[in-house]
Amino acid sequence: MLKASLRSHLTLWFAGLSLLTLLSVGFYVGHIATEQMKQASGNALLNTARSAASLLGEKLRERQLEVYLLSRAPHLERGDLDNPSILKSMQLRTQARAEYAWMGVTDAEGKVHQAVNDLLVGQSVQQRPWFQAGMRGEYTGDPHEAVLLAKKLPALPNGEPLRFIDFAAPIRNADGQVIGVLGAHAHWSWVTRIVESAAFSHKNSTPDIEALIIDHDGKVLYPEALMGQQLATGAKGQGWTAGNGFLTSVVNVPTPSSTALSWSIAVRQPLETALQPARLLMYKLLILGVVAAVLFGLVAYYLALYLSRPIEQLARSARQVQNQQPGAQFPLQHPVLEIAQLGQSIDAMTQSLLGKERELQEANASLEATVAQRTAALTQANAELLSLATHDSLTGVYNRRRFDEKLTEYTLLFRRTGRPFALLLIDADHFKRINDGHGHAVGDDVLQQLAQLIQSSLRTTDFVARYGGEEFAVLLPEIAKPDTPEVVAEKIRVAVAEAHFPVIGQVTVSIGVGLADPADNSHNALIKRADQQLYQAKAAGRNQVA
Repeated sequence: MLKASLRSHLTLWFAGLSLLTLLSVGFYVGHIATEQMKQASGNALLNTARSAASLLGEKLRERQLEVYLLSRAPHLERGDLDNPSILKSMQLRTQARAEYAWMGVTDAEGKVHQAVNDLLVGQSVQQRPWFQAGMRGEYTGDPHEAVLLAKKLPALPNGEPLRFIDFAAPIRNADGQVIGVLGAHAHWSWVTRIVESAAFSHKNSTPDIEALIIDHDGKVLYPEALMGQQLATGAKGQGWTAGNGFLTSVVNVPTPSSTALSWSIAVRQPLETALQPARLLMYKLLILGVVAAVLFGLVAYYLALYLSRPIEQLARSARQVQNQQPGAQFPLQHPVLEIAQLGQSIDAMTQSLLGKERELQEANASLEATVAQRTAALTQANAELLSLATHDSLTGVYNRRRFDEKLTEYTLLFRRTGRPFALLLIDADHFKRINDGHGHAVGDDVLQQLAQLIQSSLRTTDFVARYGGEEFAVLLPEIAKPDTPEVVAEKIRVAVAEAHFPVIGQVTVSIGVGLADPADNSHNALIKRADQQLYQAKAAGRNQVA
């Protein structure tokens, strides 16, 4: 049997174990890195898809709301579909929105009365899906190729067919009867630009990504090269999937609730591209493992040489004695004893270092606890300061300063979107008598109860503030039926009139209602109108809504 020296055994075992360990660690770390890279890339694609879907849904809702608001214009409700003001409104809207290819109004039989650039005027669109759906309610349609407008609009430079998405809303007269439809065609390229702008804004950090628009059947609507293909993905909106050579994330587009439109945004990236950094890392780790194993083999050889020399010397001396040869010398002090002493010294040093490390960890834990306490106290103090800065200390509702800020926000939003809002000014009747007859403490209790009654009569989206003294102000951002400003104001008046106030008995309020007007130069005009209505309510005998 072939025997090897101790030096050879130690070298082979140490180098072999080192190589096996490093290769195993390399494969394991590479696998973890691959999974983490896949997770990170999938999450990045999901965020991109969510961003694109959210932006597209917002733009679709804006266009649908825009068409709806145009359909509710006063001159349309009067039934005069040939009024020149209608055409002017549509022209201004299409000039402001380049995505509109056509906009017009039809009567109930589908005849186009007026349209931008006189396109299709006098023709019948009774068979068009947008007209039929628009007679029933608000409508946003799937993309389709141009039918009636194909020969009247310039062709696309890339030779692709003209494709539109439709928006429509019914035109109702003052009695609520549908007398026609206001329709608009938006360029399909407008939709694709929205998706591309959202999906490819981070293209440099996420290479080779591809954004697709999918209909409710899972068929691709965009890009043109994949149009009509069935996209097999996982559950929509639930994250991302890996399959068919791609990482893919699909998110539903939040389309207008009044329409049956159902699109999804899919963002995908080739798996090869997504996992390339992790694979490069694994290859580097494997090469590093082989190099390290060679180095460890050399170290093991010299270490084995160092440890085997005393044993080899002992073996030579033993053979000398066996062969009765003179000059045998035995080492009186074994080198392993020095290694043991060194080990003991290192152990003692390690224990000392571990003790100091525990002390440092305890000190860090104490410091972190102190920092956490200070941070919590500072957060609470900031919250209290914010509440003091925005709320009235007596009634608990918002103060005049916060009201002015909120009114400015609503005014700017009204100018940008055209969404109206209302202001209620509420004043306690004969409040001076209460203070003079019962004292300011009772008056403060009355103000606190008034604030609670007003708040309980409002919706969660409404805003109430103490305007000054015994006067309160309420902002109503949504004024559609059934919660019109008059209805809300009357609800507040009745709630106060029917409430029982300790010591006083009954208290009434007068309320002035003002509506935001596009002609207002500033929000002071709205406050002035509401204040004038409040004065009229007072003059009419109080306990009134004007």
